[in-house]
Amino acid sequence: MIKNKTIISVPGFLANGISVGIKKSNQKDLGLIYSTIPAKVAAVFTKNTFKAAPLLINEERVKKGMAQTIVTNSGCANAATGREGYRDALIISDALSKQLKIREELILLGSTGVIGTRLPVKKIEGGIGKLVKGLSETGIEDAETAMMTTDKYPKIAIRKGVVGAKDVTICGIAKGAGMIEPNMATLLTYVMTDAFIDSKALNTVFHQAINSTFNSISIDGCMSTNDMAIILANGLARNNPLEKVQARLQRFRDMLTDVLMELSQAVVKDGEGATKFISITVKGAKSKSEARCAAYSIANSNLVKTAFFGEDPNWGRIIAALGASGVYMEKEKISLNIGNLPVFLQNSPVNINENKLKEVFQKDRIDVEVDLGAGDKSYYVYTSDLSYDYVKINAEYST
Repeated sequence: MIKNKTIISVPGFLANGISVGIKKSNQKDLGLIYSTIPAKVAAVFTKNTFKAAPLLINEERVKKGMAQTIVTNSGCANAATGREGYRDALIISDALSKQLKIREELILLGSTGVIGTRLPVKKIEGGIGKLVKGLSETGIEDAETAMMTTDKYPKIAIRKGVVGAKDVTICGIAKGAGMIEPNMATLLTYVMTDAFIDSKALNTVFHQAINSTFNSISIDGCMSTNDMAIILANGLARNNPLEKVQARLQRFRDMLTDVLMELSQAVVKDGEGATKFISITVKGAKSKSEARCAAYSIANSNLVKTAFFGEDPNWGRIIAALGASGVYMEKEKISLNIGNLPVFLQNSPVNINENKLKEVFQKDRIDVEVDLGAGDKSYYVYTSDLSYDYVKINAEYST
């Protein structure tokens, strides 16, 4: 695959994606990412009480600090399926272990699709041989396509640079367009790198990068049962070791954050039925948590989102959502700008040209900035509008 004239591959990683008949459309629905040697691993999981079976397995395996492969099916979430669903996931894990001839504890699993449906184990088992046989250095796009559900397009990002005196590659793929709300990573995200990095450092920088990217987006305020982000680092770049409190670790973290930011913004732009990309910044808060609370109150307001979709400059809905956030604020200190146009200041509307504001609402990207005038902390959230198509897609999802 060539993306922006860059070949999508990572040294030491193979991938593939095939169809085994889980989806009625015969589209690819089973994907595999494989490191030729065991890799350091870090992961973040949903905080939803009803975690899907594969996540329950992964949580235990990741604690050992090493993994080698991730197998993912789409078309069935294997969530809210009880002990049977857990056993189904282990059957797949065992079958893949035998095909790859690696320890089962090095296998991580992912599922996405309809909740409450048993995994079609026979179909998946029947395709594992073909899946493994087709592994290739250029199979990342196929693996990405295999985990898509309502996504309109694949989401792949890659960065290459010198870290620790060696060329290092970081590549990430993501699946997600709906049920997008933080409290971990929001959807399925897999990152592959050949960097040689300390386990603790990997865990630290991955969580930091997730917090400033995937934990700063929202499509519909709905947290999935299957949300998960995983990074595998196989060390084949043989760079100088990346450890805590090092300049070269900062360079790696910047590259990783760039990859995850590109993916997270792609998820927002691909939001189910989305027509607008909306950036919401709340600054001047006493604390980051208050800024975050205020920003998400705006981002998750259906009235705000529908106003953006309808290109209706009803900025009063933003003020209403802000006031409902529960954050203490002094009304006279609040200011609101939309697309660099001031619309609200000192508890009063600003006399603005209505046509200019309408032009802002007609753009594909809209920037909203709120200043609470209470401190120096800030937070940003990326979100989308709410359209007719979002209702249609989700009203018919399981049928």
